[in-house]
Amino acid sequence: MTLSEDLNFADQGEEFDSGASPYPVIFGISFTPQIIGAIAGVVGLAGALFIVLNFVMPAWDTYQQQQAKSGELQGQIDQKKATLKQIDQVKKDLADAKQQQIQVLGLFANEKTLDTLLLDLNRLIESGNAQVSPNAVKAKLQKFSPATSKAEPITDGSLGVAVNNKLKRISINVEFVGTYEQTQSILRNIERLQPLLIVRDYQSVLAPVQTTTQTGKAILQVGPPPLTTSFQLQALMPLTPEDLAALAPKEPPKK
Repeated sequence: MTLSEDLNFADQGEEFDSGASPYPVIFGISFTPQIIGAIAGVVGLAGALFIVLNFVMPAWDTYQQQQAKSGELQGQIDQKKATLKQIDQVKKDLADAKQQQIQVLGLFANEKTLDTLLLDLNRLIESGNAQVSPNAVKAKLQKFSPATSKAEPITDGSLGVAVNNKLKRISINVEFVGTYEQTQSILRNIERLQPLLIVRDYQSVLAPVQTTTQTGKAILQVGPPPLTTSFQLQALMPLTPEDLAALAPKEPPKK
């Protein structure tokens, strides 16, 4: 064997060395870049799944619970706001009802208006006499007398059963003399008076014509003949707390 042949062993060793894998081998598996990339992807996916299951999902469940709780609280707030609006509306309705009650009570008579009723009625009757001639018939109040000494509760159903034990009235007998036109004007003016008044038992007849004065002097009257008008004027008033207490049924004495 020559020296050149010995040198060929070195060349053959290089050929053997060149056949070895340049990538790490574990358990007979060569970890090429593709395999390493696949393993890294699987590890990343597993890590992402671990994070989702252990961190994201609990946080999402907590968020859902808080959102439901927030919606429930918002519903309670909205309900309370609606209740407050209803309370404000009830207060407004109550104030309107009290104002209407005051206005309605103002339509009824009271002790003050009854004290001036005679003066008001006499003023209404005399108000048209300034425009008539001296020889014309002049309206005159002839009678104003209370038919009852005090106001009495209405219990007879004459104004309807619903009014019983809620109002009281005082009746006044009225009589005046005047022409037909004067009588119409006086009755219209009575309707305009402040207290609520009811005219009952109305009657008008021709009045006797006075032809002479007390000294016997003849009187020449001009114009239409006078009428004597009589009626009962009823003034209505609401019952006071004292009146209601008097009408309340008495409890039997305890044994």
